[in-house]
Amino acid sequence: MVTTTRDRILEEAAKLFTEKGYEATSVQDIAQALGLSKAALYHHFRSKEEILAEISLLALEGLLRAGEKALGTEDPREALRQFMEAHARFFEENYAFFVTMLQGIKSLSPENRARTVALRDRHEANLREILRRGMAQGVFRPVDVALAGRAVLSMLNWMIRWFRPGGPMRAEEVARGYFDLILRGLEDGST
Repeated sequence: MVTTTRDRILEEAAKLFTEKGYEATSVQDIAQALGLSKAALYHHFRSKEEILAEISLLALEGLLRAGEKALGTEDPREALRQFMEAHARFFEENYAFFVTMLQGIKSLSPENRARTVALRDRHEANLREILRRGMAQGVFRPVDVALAGRAVLSMLNWMIRWFRPGGPMRAEEVARGYFDLILRGLEDGST
């Protein structure tokens, strides 16, 4: 697979933003890590913030695609498990992009933040749809859908603080453990 210079810039910037933080990483740091001049980097991106925005959008578009697959599953329990596993798998396989997106959102301009938040909200809306469907079918007990959705996503997203790819557990295993905890809190005990 051919990797373009633009792709290489995004990959290296995501690694540096994850390791050092967005604010502490300079354009010079990115250019130097790639063996490029700053001028060459600016040929592909107008600013460091444009790089951050592109990484964030790519991460959220991929996350959205991964989670959408669960919507086609009839059983809400199975759909929720698939959604959570897809989220965790995407996180592990795109670690630097995912961490950069989550940590960098506060550094985006209002316009770029609005674009990323719109994608994030679509991902969360898909999860809420699964939860609503489960309640409508009587599989999940009635709960505040927004609160439950935020709880699920918070558990999965907080993994950026402690999970490291290549560790003793896969992210999907963690998601399955979280799913078990969540499911027992959502199930209607009367069925």
